[in-house]
Amino acid sequence: MLDESLLDAPEALARADRRGLLRGAAEAGARVRTAARHAAEAGIAELTPEGRPRAVLIAGSGSAATGVADLLAELAGPTAPVTRLHPTGVAPAAGALRWALPGWAGSVDLLLVATTDGSEPGLALLAEQAYRRGCTVVAVAPQRSPLSEAVDGVHGLVVPMATAPYEQYEETRSAASPGAFWALFIPLLALLDRVGLIAAAPEVMQGVADRLDRIAERCGPAIATYSNPAKTLAAEFADTLPLIWTEGAAGPVGRRFAAVLAELAGRPAIAAELPEALPAHGMLLAGAFAAGADPGDFFRDRVEEPQAVRARVLLLRDSLDNGFTAAPAARELALSHDTAISELEPEDGSALETLAELLAVTDFAAGYLALASNGGHA
Repeated sequence: MLDESLLDAPEALARADRRGLLRGAAEAGARVRTAARHAAEAGIAELTPEGRPRAVLIAGSGSAATGVADLLAELAGPTAPVTRLHPTGVAPAAGALRWALPGWAGSVDLLLVATTDGSEPGLALLAEQAYRRGCTVVAVAPQRSPLSEAVDGVHGLVVPMATAPYEQYEETRSAASPGAFWALFIPLLALLDRVGLIAAAPEVMQGVADRLDRIAERCGPAIATYSNPAKTLAAEFADTLPLIWTEGAAGPVGRRFAAVLAELAGRPAIAAELPEALPAHGMLLAGAFAAGADPGDFFRDRVEEPQAVRARVLLLRDSLDNGFTAAPAARELALSHDTAISELEPEDGSALETLAELLAVTDFAAGYLALASNGGHA
């Protein structure tokens, strides 16, 4: 059950937010600026690449690295394949994970390593293997971590991960936190701008940071639910199965939102891209999760019997300027099954700014759901 009264109690939210979920979301703009400065200080702006890489390989552990790889692949498009190297191992512990380069990887390819931990010996072994193959290696990892020491100056270039002072405490560290995502994403984005795969000049980065600041003002704990899009979304998703339908370049945002809801809030959600989402999720709207699935629900004892979980659709769209959209069909399908639908569409801006807005609002919403769904503790 969602404690909606907590959503409009800023001081209680602050006390309950032991992992700094809302603080991390609010500081996203500052984290972008710090990460961009770290990238510049590490020398990324002075790199003189001899051409575009044939392929970009990304390795890392945790949901932040997964989300970064997904978004970079979307932004790069067909200019060069961006592939995440999935770890293997007997457990999700840093010491048990291993990564392997594809057999074809060589001197014309680029390996990016992104981790919020930095103690994974498997990543150090991967960097060493890539170095022997002639791959260019760039890592973003915590400063003075084993991985940074293994890579820096010998096997490649290291950018120190931008962190906040309070993140030195174990309970505030999470690979799914907004701060971790931006700290890993921005330096790698700056690098791919430098090699000509993604346009992300310093002024674009500044625009992203400014947009994140504005969203923090709109979605912060002090803003009441009725005028706060993130709190509204959290309240709408209470006791529902979120079906996250994305369009345009918003696919990585939807997948990250589903992952963050599971990891931080303990809430299941399913993400899919339009128009494939319509046939893929059609039976969810007509089956046990449909709004009118149980005709006897009207006579349910509201005190003794828990409310059944119903599907609710969230439509995430980036700024589409060609008018070619499946959104009307999505609305029609949802409403034909009496399924409520929420929509998030960002204000105009660059591609990075609009995606940053969607990421920020959904990160705030996940934080509010985590806090208000767990007895006020997250």
